[in-house]
Amino acid sequence: MNAPASASVPVGSPAATPSRRRPALIALTAAVLLAAAAWATWWALVLRHQESTDNAYVQATTVQVTAQQPGTVLEVLVDDTETVQPGQLLLRLDPADAKLALARAEAKLGQTLREVRTLVAQDAASRAQVALRAAEVARARAELQRAEDDVARRQPLLASGAVGAEEMQHAQAAVAAARSALAATQAAEQAARQQAAASAALVAGTAVDEHPAVLQARAAVHEAELALQRTELRAPVGGQVARRSVQVGQRIAAGAPLMSVVALDRAWVDANFKEVQLRRMRVGQPVRLTADLYGSRVEFTGRITGLGAGTGSAFALLPAQNATGNWIKVVQRVPVRIALDPAQLAVHPLRVGLSMQATVDVDAEGSTAVAAQR
Repeated sequence: MNAPASASVPVGSPAATPSRRRPALIALTAAVLLAAAAWATWWALVLRHQESTDNAYVQATTVQVTAQQPGTVLEVLVDDTETVQPGQLLLRLDPADAKLALARAEAKLGQTLREVRTLVAQDAASRAQVALRAAEVARARAELQRAEDDVARRQPLLASGAVGAEEMQHAQAAVAAARSALAATQAAEQAARQQAAASAALVAGTAVDEHPAVLQARAAVHEAELALQRTELRAPVGGQVARRSVQVGQRIAAGAPLMSVVALDRAWVDANFKEVQLRRMRVGQPVRLTADLYGSRVEFTGRITGLGAGTGSAFALLPAQNATGNWIKVVQRVPVRIALDPAQLAVHPLRVGLSMQATVDVDAEGSTAVAAQR
């Protein structure tokens, strides 16, 4: 008998393989399409409304503490990692030289006050001398007038012999003497007036406390007081001490860096976004941030306060020379400054230089300005 036409195909034959691969290919295709649809939905609902970068780092105001005058370090009251308050004493310099300078300035001020009071007294004496010389001129003029009157009375009597020639000569000699005395007193009066003018020029129009010499001496006292105060260096801002390099007994020069104070309570984030991410980015838009220090369990909130004036390469020490040689386009990044919430910083403090992940909601309303407002 002949074999039936519908005999079964062996399991390992080539005809059985496509029938088993088809369901697997269909499932794989469906999975790819489903993943693509999910990603497209996620992009449409979330990603296209955000711009994010992990090229973001914490920054804070770092104030360098320097001495305003040279001196020897007498005492250092803080060390690295310590937290200080504004105005807290950081270190002391040896105040001996400053105290001596203050004592000299105060002594000079006292001496100057006495000298100015002497000038005022001399001015009063000069005015009195002028009055005295004026009285002497008036008396000399009166003596001259009396002598001239005597000559005038004797002149008619000379011809009749009532007055002798010798008496007449004596009267004329008295007139000449009176004229000489008047000229002398007038010269003395002129000298007294010039002396009075010189004395008045030194003190006229000012009180003793407002005299230029007194003001200069008082300014020297204030300068010495400032020098004494500057032997104590205080924290200009509150924060954490870092990079302390000064030691007790060290002789320091004016302007030498001694330590730094980092104001961690006013930290911000500089996020370096690509230039293609800045199209819809505006000042004031909200930002969500996470730090590698705390992980995703702690989320910081902030706002954009300003966009940088240029890319990082534009302000580099050696900027790129794109007009020479072969050129390859590199996407540039622009620093975006993000302000953080001080309340969150108090609970979860950050450190300068920590890495951050920043995500900006570019659909939120913001200012059209690209520069930070003070």
